[in-house]
Amino acid sequence: MSTPFPHFIIIDDSQLDCFIGEKIIQNIGTFSSVKSYIKAKDAYEFIKNSDLKPADALTIIILDIQMPVMNGFQFVEAFERLPENIQSNFAIFMFSSSINENDLNRLQNHPCIHKFYGKPISKEIVVNIVGSL
Repeated sequence: MSTPFPHFIIIDDSQLDCFIGEKIIQNIGTFSSVKSYIKAKDAYEFIKNSDLKPADALTIIILDIQMPVMNGFQFVEAFERLPENIQSNFAIFMFSSSINENDLNRLQNHPCIHKFYGKPISKEIVVNIVGSL
């Protein structure tokens, strides 16, 4: 039995970055679904209330670091308080347009973050992410 294609959630306060990310993922074709959230809190609520089963495809989260209200690290901290059976259905990949050394150091404190990428998202990055799981 083949592994189902992953789902994608893009969390970025830039509508343009969400739109571009969705188009890149759709053009690659190796996805089950893609959703975008401008507000990290809305994405967190969706994930918290998700009813995924272990047999469901993994959901890849493309997460911007710098956002108002709830930034990427605040999202990760809330995510890490969710039950393990929810966390295990998701893989987080952080993105930022500014590579701040403090942010890079903070990444190491959160094992749920698989990798950091500089913006913008590209076809090569999405292929790399899918291939790494």
